[in-house]
Amino acid sequence: MKRRTFLTGVGTAGAVGLAGCTGFVGDGGAPSGTLTVATYSSFTGEGTAGNWLKSAFESEYPDATVEFVTPENGLNQYIQRAQQDAPIDADLYVGLNTGELVRADERLDSDLFVRVEADLDGATNVKSDLRIDPDGRAIAYDTGYITLVYDENEVSGPFTFDGLLEPEFEDALITQNAQQSDPGRAFLLWTIDAKGEDGYLEYWQGLLDNGVTILDDWEPAYNAYLAEEAPMVVSYSTDQVYYHGPDVDMSRHQVGFVEDQGYANPEAMAMFAGTDEGELARQFMEFVLTPEAQREVASRNVQYPAVAGVEMPEEFSQYAYEPPEAVTFTYDELAGNVSTWIEDWARQVASN
Repeated sequence: MKRRTFLTGVGTAGAVGLAGCTGFVGDGGAPSGTLTVATYSSFTGEGTAGNWLKSAFESEYPDATVEFVTPENGLNQYIQRAQQDAPIDADLYVGLNTGELVRADERLDSDLFVRVEADLDGATNVKSDLRIDPDGRAIAYDTGYITLVYDENEVSGPFTFDGLLEPEFEDALITQNAQQSDPGRAFLLWTIDAKGEDGYLEYWQGLLDNGVTILDDWEPAYNAYLAEEAPMVVSYSTDQVYYHGPDVDMSRHQVGFVEDQGYANPEAMAMFAGTDEGELARQFMEFVLTPEAQREVASRNVQYPAVAGVEMPEEFSQYAYEPPEAVTFTYDELAGNVSTWIEDWARQVASN
């Protein structure tokens, strides 16, 4: 799973031009055909953003069909297929983050995705700080902020990175594996931002010595937190949007920003190079960026919309929290670094 199941510089390789390479001709006609969208499992299913998009798009364009595939290995499956010159068998990838795009570029001699930004109506409406790809291939459709969620009956803030190493937080924190989990990777990158490239492994040794629990992904981590195995978990600043209610003990769903920060983790969509449905993929991407779709995607994904000016439900405004300071690494800052950082982290964790 890529993440939760609540409701349910310049690239290293030169960007491939769109026209003539993907079947995209930009004729402006009504969408038709079958679009295969690769994504993560929690994007599909009853009540999800993916299913809403499929129903709404197909309702507006009856000659178009949207099909989802959810590869177990996520983007890695398509990187491996590209390395083997095997067919990609998908037209669009939904759920891409900056680090994954960097890793794809580092592992392939040619682009896995095509440049679309200049040809995409609505792309200029995406918030400037969410434009994660300097080559204009990956277009953000929502964003979240990684932070701590905690039980205020057991621990109290404000939280600092150094404070998490203190005895009062012994065995108190659950996080996720940075090799396979979006929030886990984001938390690792946040610690690198805080402690520096030369200091983050020592910091993680301190977390290990203080009893941090590292689980595979967000869902098992949050389930462990709900089972009261620890009073803090790495999660999202929007968690209360889902968990609030008359019978809910909100003291167990407090949002705690470490150092008054949160790590911004935009999610993006990108069109695969070589697709025969380039025009249909472009029209679907434009649909995702419309205000109505942005509101539904953000609400159902429990994230913030990528487009400015989207009116969100009242409960979202009441229960979603933006950090006083958002931190993140850009594409250029991750290029050449992110794979090494994660591999070094894995060796540090695996040896303990």
